[in-house]
Amino acid sequence: MSKPESFPIEKIFVPTKRKKDIKPEVVAEIAESMLDIGQQAPISVRTEGDRLVLVEGLHRLEACKALGETTILGVVVAPELAQHRKLLSERPEVEAERLKMARLKQLRLEREAAEASKRVHETEAPRARPTQGARDNPKASPSRAAKSPPKTLSDWITQQKSSGGRY
Repeated sequence: MSKPESFPIEKIFVPTKRKKDIKPEVVAEIAESMLDIGQQAPISVRTEGDRLVLVEGLHRLEACKALGETTILGVVVAPELAQHRKLLSERPEVEAERLKMARLKQLRLEREAAEASKRVHETEAPRARPTQGARDNPKASPSRAAKSPPKTLSDWITQQKSSGGRY
């Protein structure tokens, strides 16, 4: 990768198709960050004749424009790399699916943690009167002492570990 250098903003051409992707809230957030800590990641441009064409960093470029900057840090990439990045960016459904799966995983983990916390609190609560369970009764049959089926995968794994089973 080449070394970042400073480019005049007015010399950078943004393809019309890319301009549709601008999200004002992201631009505002990046502009705020740039005011605090400066530009951390350079944009990517490619040369096309005597002009520079934006490959990556649309929101950073727009944030610099909004801040009144005249130059921006960037790197010149090879046309082959620019084409590869273009193909990757044309598959937003893949990125959307990845984000959706990450959100679902996070929600599942949070729900399982809440359920585990609830079970811990329930077992720690003192009982009003002692009850005699199957463990305390030596005459109880083993089939009556069977546990209820687990509700989640983590419950099942815990049950398997406690009973010495393999999972």
